[in-house]
Amino acid sequence: MADTAADEAPEAGAVAAYKRNFKETLKSRHSEIRLHLAHAIGKNRSFVSQISNPAYPVPIPVQHPNTIFHVTHFPPQAKAAFLRAYARAHPRRVGRLSEGSHERTLTLHLPDLGSAKRNAELDTLLQEFTRRLIGIMREK
Repeated sequence: MADTAADEAPEAGAVAAYKRNFKETLKSRHSEIRLHLAHAIGKNRSFVSQISNPAYPVPIPVQHPNTIFHVTHFPPQAKAAFLRAYARAHPRRVGRLSEGSHERTLTLHLPDLGSAKRNAELDTLLQEFTRRLIGIMREK
């Protein structure tokens, strides 16, 4: 039993390490960066908070680091430290990071519907539509 706990500790520590790095980079950016990042990865702001909080064991999915680096403009030293810790935490995933993102960003200009609630509903509808459409296209 003790061996199992010892085997898990380095991974948990490495996850916390790359998350601390990510959190520090986020703190040094403008206040809306979490929202921009959430939109870029197709998630909500609470997900960004979870994956950037070292206290939560939720790992950053392998498809997101490249987008995170792009959106948050990670400094080169912070990116290198993040990648080292990510490789320690997820040795089988690290090779997939070098594949790069196979996504692109499209900016849409939409009318202001006169209400924050209605604007958010439209944004959510378009994001969900896009995720579902891409899912269908990837099924082949």
